[in-house]
Amino acid sequence: MKDALQSELSVAVRAVREASRLCREVQRKLAEAVLEKNDKSPVTVADFGSQALICRALQAAFPDDPVIGEEDSKALRQPAQDALRAQVVERVRAQVPSAGEADVCGWIDRGGASAYSPRFWTLDPIDGTKGFLRGGQYAVALALVVGGQVAVAALGCPNLPPEPGPESGAGVIFWAVRGGGAFAEPLDGPGAPIPLQAKAAVEPAQAVYCESVESRHSSQGGAAEIAKGLGITRPPRRLDSMAKYALVARGECELYIRLPTGAAYTEKIWDHAAGALVATEGGATVTDIEGKPLDFTLGRELSKNRGVLVTSGGIHARVVAAARGVAGG
Repeated sequence: MKDALQSELSVAVRAVREASRLCREVQRKLAEAVLEKNDKSPVTVADFGSQALICRALQAAFPDDPVIGEEDSKALRQPAQDALRAQVVERVRAQVPSAGEADVCGWIDRGGASAYSPRFWTLDPIDGTKGFLRGGQYAVALALVVGGQVAVAALGCPNLPPEPGPESGAGVIFWAVRGGGAFAEPLDGPGAPIPLQAKAAVEPAQAVYCESVESRHSSQGGAAEIAKGLGITRPPRRLDSMAKYALVARGECELYIRLPTGAAYTEKIWDHAAGALVATEGGATVTDIEGKPLDFTLGRELSKNRGVLVTSGGIHARVVAAARGVAGG
């Protein structure tokens, strides 16, 4: 499949690169006053701008492909949002000078599909909004799903370095094609692609695990119980966004735990598709907490799955067993 999808990969990487740069510029200009007032408008501007740029690229290259995205422009079109809409258009024009309001809103609405189809894209224009606002980790995530399987992924992480190291870096884009491996390269280039390789065999007790910063996104108490059951004594590495998938894929962590915070919560496909392919093509294993593959055939939600486990080093079966005991699976 990898040779047949080179055009899709090229378009996806270029679009995510452009959107990541837009988001980074917005984040760089965040003022303390924004955080003090709990003002979400900067992340909203970046969110809409990112989706507009990516959907524009997909519309031009693959006009028949549906896009299941997180946003639509209904609220943005309201008269009360004139100022916010103008900011979004301004950001998009920095990269597409000819863009008008109608163009930008139309591109955003290209992400309005909700039903499964044999071939579609799924997009999270900013994954990790709290991380974005606090100046931490976030991601721009795009994936192509073909026949129910993730076939192409591009994951932009503007605050991670291209290679393992300090959490704050020059930015990296991860990409993968099913059957073709996973790679990383500098967000701004130039740089040769770096193959990703998850950790080799490890005892569960020696694993480093990562999880969400926000406890409402994943049960941190449950993850701690799993870690205790596996004999893990190191504290977790906490960061926002799908960057956690990439940390396992490139060997910085051996385990990513995401447990449901309630029986009614269902994961969204755009929060996992790109990261899951990057991780699996890097040699990691990805399932839900019951050991089942993630099912991308049900539209916007992973409604047949509970939580997510990503592992390397041959420990997956033991982690699933520990998770079942904690989550009552």
